[in-house]
Amino acid sequence: VQLQASGGGLVQAGGSLRLSCTDSKRTSSNNGMGWFRQAPGKEREFVASIGWNGGRSSYADSVKGRFTISRDRAANTMYLQMNNLKPNDTAVYLCAVGRSAYSGPYSGSYRYWGQGTLVTVSS
Repeated sequence: VQLQASGGGLVQAGGSLRLSCTDSKRTSSNNGMGWFRQAPGKEREFVASIGWNGGRSSYADSVKGRFTISRDRAANTMYLQMNNLKPNDTAVYLCAVGRSAYSGPYSGSYRYWGQGTLVTVSS
């Protein structure tokens, strides 16, 4: 699986970004997918996940109401719309393909990982 995350950048607090994750090997169609993030000096943490058919999305409490996960199975691409960004959202955002149809918040439930895209939110 070749996962490529993109869309990161520098944004002011309160701004928005849309991340994309493209699966060039086209092996994620029947699997859940997810976004995680890792800030400098911190452990990787769950952000959001989505089921194989675009249903059963779930979010970390810290991003609920601000972030929206979606996917386009035909395009083999997953998205993360991030609104009202805050400085503590600054991190490398990684996308991953799950081991099953619904993979949830645990990193061990994911089989393939992309390299990530950096999001920096200035105050």
